[in-house]
Amino acid sequence: MNIEGLITDLAFILLLGAFVTVFFKWIKQPVVLGYIVAGFLASPHFEYLPSVANEDNIEFWAQIGIVVLLFSLGLEFSFKKLLNSGGSAVVTALIIIVGMMGTGFMIGHLMHFNYINSLFLGGMLSMSSTTIIIKAFNDMGLRQKKFASLVLAVLIVEDLFAVLMMVLLSSIAINNSVEGGELLYSVGKLLFFLIIWFLVGVYVLPSMLNRMRRFLNGETLLVVSMGLCLGMAVFSVYCGFSLALGAFVMGSILAGTSYAERIEHVVTPIKDLFGSVFFISVGMMVQPMILTQYWGPILLLSGVVIVGMIFFGTAGMLVTGQTLKVALQSGFSLTQIGEFAFIIATLGMSLGVLDHTIYPIVVAVSVITTFTTPYFIKLSTPAYAFVEKHLPERLHFLIDRYQKDADISEAAGTPWGKILKKYLWRTALYSIVLIGILLVSNQFLMPYLDNIAGHWSRLICAVITMSAMAPFLLALMLPLSSAKATYGVAGTVPLVVMMVFRYLVAIAFVVHGITIFYSARAGLAGAAIVVLLLIFIFSTRIRERMRRIENKFLDNLNERELRRSGKKNAVVHDLHQAYMTVGTACSFVGERLMDSDLRRKFGVNIVGIQRGTTYIPIPNGRTRIYPGDIISIIGTDEQIERMLPKVEANMPETDLQYDPTKIKLVNILLSETSPLISKTPQSSSLRDNFDALVIAVDRGDEHIEATPDLLFEVGDILWVVGNPSKLNKLK
Repeated sequence: MNIEGLITDLAFILLLGAFVTVFFKWIKQPVVLGYIVAGFLASPHFEYLPSVANEDNIEFWAQIGIVVLLFSLGLEFSFKKLLNSGGSAVVTALIIIVGMMGTGFMIGHLMHFNYINSLFLGGMLSMSSTTIIIKAFNDMGLRQKKFASLVLAVLIVEDLFAVLMMVLLSSIAINNSVEGGELLYSVGKLLFFLIIWFLVGVYVLPSMLNRMRRFLNGETLLVVSMGLCLGMAVFSVYCGFSLALGAFVMGSILAGTSYAERIEHVVTPIKDLFGSVFFISVGMMVQPMILTQYWGPILLLSGVVIVGMIFFGTAGMLVTGQTLKVALQSGFSLTQIGEFAFIIATLGMSLGVLDHTIYPIVVAVSVITTFTTPYFIKLSTPAYAFVEKHLPERLHFLIDRYQKDADISEAAGTPWGKILKKYLWRTALYSIVLIGILLVSNQFLMPYLDNIAGHWSRLICAVITMSAMAPFLLALMLPLSSAKATYGVAGTVPLVVMMVFRYLVAIAFVVHGITIFYSARAGLAGAAIVVLLLIFIFSTRIRERMRRIENKFLDNLNERELRRSGKKNAVVHDLHQAYMTVGTACSFVGERLMDSDLRRKFGVNIVGIQRGTTYIPIPNGRTRIYPGDIISIIGTDEQIERMLPKVEANMPETDLQYDPTKIKLVNILLSETSPLISKTPQSSSLRDNFDALVIAVDRGDEHIEATPDLLFEVGDILWVVGNPSKLNKLK
C-alpha cells in the first residue's frame, strides 16, 4: 500500500469536502448533498480539478466510515428497542421489500431486461439507505421524533433481510432455481449468530465495563469501544457476514449499558470524519456520460423508487397501527436506495449474470434519490396536511379507528399471547445456547479427543457435552417464577401446554446430542436417564444457579432502566440511588434547589448533578437545574417512582426547527451618555423593550454575574443576548 498516496487522497477529498460543505451550510442545504457534490468534483469525471490518485484509497476509508456509522446507529438503537418496535418494523419492511421487488421486476421487463436482471433490479430497488437516512436525520435534528425511531427499526430489519436476499439471488443466478435448503441454512445461521452475540454480549459486557468503571476516562473508553466495534466486525466476517452487521450488533449491545451516551460522545468525531468520506465516495461514482446516455431509465427508476417507497412505506406503517402523520413521515423518509443496492449489483456482476449497463444506472439513481431525500423528509409535513384536508371523512375515520383498536389490542393482550411470548423467547434463547454447545462439541471437541483418547473419545465427548448442556436443559424445563400467580386461572391451560412443549424440546436436544456419538436408540435411552437425573438430583442446586444467571442477564439487559429508577441500587435500608435526565418540561427547570422544595414535595435528596463534562457533587441550595442535567437522587422506590415522570417530562413534539439566526450574543460598551448608566438589568426594561437579556458584565478585569440588582457603570461591557434586529437598535 502506498502510504503517501493514501494520505494525499484523504487530504485532497477532506479539504475539498470542507469548502463545499461550508458553502452548502451557507446556502442552507443539507450537508450530505455537499459531500456528494465534493465527491463528484474530486472524481476523474470532473476534468477542471485534480482527481484522486487511486479510487481504492477512498474505498478503504469509506468502508471504515460505514463500520463506524453502523456502530453509532447501534448505540442509539438497542436490542430492546428493536424488540419493542420489532412487529411494526418487520411487517413494514416485508411490505416494502415485497412491493418494491415486484415493482422493480415489472419495470425490468418493461425495459426489456431478462428474468435474472429484472430480479436483481427489484432487489436493488427494495433497500433504502441506512447511512444516508441517518445523516439526513442528524443534519435536520429529527433523531428524537417518533417516526425517526420507527424508520431506523425498518432499516435495520431491511439490512437483515438483505443478507437473505443475497443468498436467494445467488442461488437463483447459479442454479436458475431457489435452493430451499441453502436458504433455510442461511436464515438459521444468521439468527443463530445474532442471538449468540446478543446473549454473550449482554451477559458479559455491562459487567466488564462496570468493573473497569474507575479506569474509563474519555480516552480509554474510546479505545475500548472502538476495539469492541472492530473486533465484532472482524468476527462477523469470519462467520460469513458483513463488517457493517458486526459493528451494528456491538453498538446495539453497548446501547443497553449505562455508558451508551459517553461512548456515543467520544465516537462522534470519528463517525463524522469517516462518514463524510463515505458520502464523498458515493459522489465520485457519478458519471455524466451515463446520465446523458441513459437519462430516460434513470429518471424512470428514480420516480419508481420515490413513489414506490412512499406508497409501500406509508401502507406498511398504517397496517401496523401507526397514525396517518407518522406513516406519511416514515414513507417520505425512505425515498432512496444506497449501499445495499451497490452490494447486490456487485454480486450480480461477480456472478456474471448482470447486464453491465445496470450498475452505473443504479449508481445514478442512488445519487439522485440521495439528493432528494432531505427535501422529501421536509415535504412530509405539508403532504400530511394536504392528505388530511382532502381525505374522505369515512376513510379518515377508518384509519383512526384501526389505529386505536391496534393500540388497545396491544395494551390488553391475552393470557395465551403473554405466556407464549415469554416462554417462546426463553425457549428460543436456551435452545440457541444448546445448539452452540452441540456445534462446538461436534466441530472442535470431538476431533481433538479423537487424537488423544482413541476409542474412548466418543464416551468422553458425550459426557462433557451432556454436562455442559445440563444446566441449560434444566433451565429450559423450569417454569417462570410466580407465573401461576401472575396469570391466575386463565393461564392454567397455556402454562400446561408450554410445560409439555419445553419438556419435549429438552428431550429432543438430549436425544440428538447422544445420537451424534451413538445410535438413535441410545439417544432415547440416554434422554430418559438425563432428564430424570436433572429433575430429581440436580434440580435444587442448578435451579438457584440458573436463576442467578437469568437475573444477571435481565439486570444487564435493563441496566439503563434500573439506573434511572434506582431499583436494585440500594444504598442503605430501603433507600435507593437513581440517575434521571432532566426534561425540557420539568416543573422546576431553572429554579434554585432551595426554591424547588424537592425535599418537602417528594422526600428525596439530590446528591449530584452531571452537566455535560462537569460533575457537581452535593450541590448547594443556590444550584439551578437545567434541561439535560443528569441528577443523582436518593430516596425510597415509591418516592423515586413518583418523582421520575416530573423530572423527565418533555415538551410536546413540534415540527418547528431551531434557527440560530433568530438569536445572537453581542457586547455593548457603556459610554458616559448611555441611558443605562446607574440602572439595573431589572429597571432597564431591556427584556420588555428590546427582547434582550443581560447575561454578564465585564468591569475592568472583573467578570461579574448579571444579578437583577447590579448597577451599570461607565465603561462596563454588557454581554447581551436577544433578537439580532432589535439588538442593533439597542446598540
